[in-house]
Amino acid sequence: MSKIGIMGGTFNPIHIAHLIMAECAYEQLKLDKVLIMPTKKPPHKPNSDIVNDDHRSNMIHLAIKDNPHFEFSSVELEREGTTYTVDTLEDLTTKFPENEYYFILGADSLFQIEQWYQTDRIMKLAHIVAFGRYHLPEQQLIDQIDHLTSKFRATIHYLSVPNMDVSSNMIRDYIKENKSIRYYVPEPVIEYINDNKLYL
Repeated sequence: MSKIGIMGGTFNPIHIAHLIMAECAYEQLKLDKVLIMPTKKPPHKPNSDIVNDDHRSNMIHLAIKDNPHFEFSSVELEREGTTYTVDTLEDLTTKFPENEYYFILGADSLFQIEQWYQTDRIMKLAHIVAFGRYHLPEQQLIDQIDHLTSKFRATIHYLSVPNMDVSSNMIRDYIKENKSIRYYVPEPVIEYINDNKLYL
């Protein structure tokens, strides 16, 4: 059985914190690979703020091209309608039942996941991999993990990663304010953003 990580998100744009979280999950959980999976129509974000699928896909390809254990996945881009994590996990499990899936997210999402569509089914289909973000108190995170584990019989891995308050929203604001995004975003992605005049 292969252990497959899933790093989902709008990646609008992809940045260094996404890549470090995916790499830490790969290393600490001994995953076989990590799928970097842009979402098409997330239920919690207005699509007017999201650049088109091609631009986001191109930036991901540029960001991960030198990492042999990262793989771009278009699974959610190919599915019409609102993008729900449970549908993605159902599709992957049906097509590749030999794999074991590890869904990677920021620990802040652990406090919202009970509002996600079919949370209980998500917990059955995948391990949850959570990383601390935005300086959330560790004991608060541990208590939430205990709560979710008990309520859903979930398997949740809380992993360590340097605490980086970097977000795609911050990157977009920096670009609009003509501030440097060097080192926050891989250099090929910066060049792509500049060449295509994104986020201005």
